[in-house]
Amino acid sequence: MPEQLKQRVEACYAQAEAFFKRPFTRPDVSFKLRGQKAGVAHLYDNLLRFNPQLYQANREDFLRQTVPHEVAHLIAHQLFGAGIQAHGEEWQLIMRGVYELPPLRCHNYAVQRRMATRYIYRCPCPDSDFAFTAQRHKLVHQGRRYLCKRCRQVLVFSGQTRHE
Repeated sequence: MPEQLKQRVEACYAQAEAFFKRPFTRPDVSFKLRGQKAGVAHLYDNLLRFNPQLYQANREDFLRQTVPHEVAHLIAHQLFGAGIQAHGEEWQLIMRGVYELPPLRCHNYAVQRRMATRYIYRCPCPDSDFAFTAQRHKLVHQGRRYLCKRCRQVLVFSGQTRHE
């Protein structure tokens, strides 16, 4: 994990402790997040996960905005408990008051899409192609059944795939 990212997490905690005049339990930090999300705060595990690809491509903004965004979730949870909304007033208070940052809900980093395999399922209806994800295809192999909403027949794998 990059040292700068660890230092930024620690700096965010130090800022929050100075602002609220109380200590906060430090989280575990993981650099094992993929996909569209830049970061995720796991409230009950006191864990922060960050996306290494988005960090590398957007380092400056990531350290300035994304790290405090995720830390603010854990701070809000420790201060106000589980009954608050993820991007509600408590979280916004921390973003504005502690970090002096705009409470932006989402990043605007360019995200490269991975090629996804779709598994084609069919029923007796004409022109019935149902593109299943790999996860849904696996569930079918484990015994789950899916029905066509029109004819109510079980969808059957055609043996065909497509890449999107």
